Amino acid sequence: MEQVIYYEDYEVGAVRETTGRTITETDIVLHAGQTGDFFPHHMDAEWCRTTEFGQRIAHGTLTFSVAVGLTANVINPVAFSYGYDHLRFIAPVFIGDTIHTKVIIKEKKDHKRKKDMGIVTEAVEVYNQRDELVLVAEHLLLCEKKNADRKDKGKADD
Repeated sequence: MEQVIYYEDYEVGAVRETTGRTITETDIVLHAGQTGDFFPHHMDAEWCRTTEFGQRIAHGTLTFSVAVGLTANVINPVAFSYGYDHLRFIAPVFIGDTIHTKVIIKEKKDHKRKKDMGIVTEAVEVYNQRDELVLVAEHLLLCEKKNADRKDKGKADD
């Protein structure tokens, strides 16, 4: 679904939440293959029984990828991701856990050099099915301002 949302349209404090997604063993195996991260924390069930968690845990990067993917439900042609800051893995995610993402508009500020752009900071919080916080990050969204005269569209130098 395409929806035009300009910088001015974002409201600090606005919240949106996603549906859930259950993390499976297949997710972990595929992610290990894609990233090359075959650490025993993710792949060795017997070894994991000897750890404080007692079972395999999802890669933090897998949890992050799924959580961010859950938020990607609107195509906004006047905004794009500028990156993520302050990413933290708060608690482990296990096979069978269902995660969902909460996004809160935290801050808005003008771009330092591009007067026709603004940066929207979204607080990203990821919870499991027990409503335990498992991951946090800040998403920076580069947004076009209304009535912007954009000669350098798509360039994001800070």
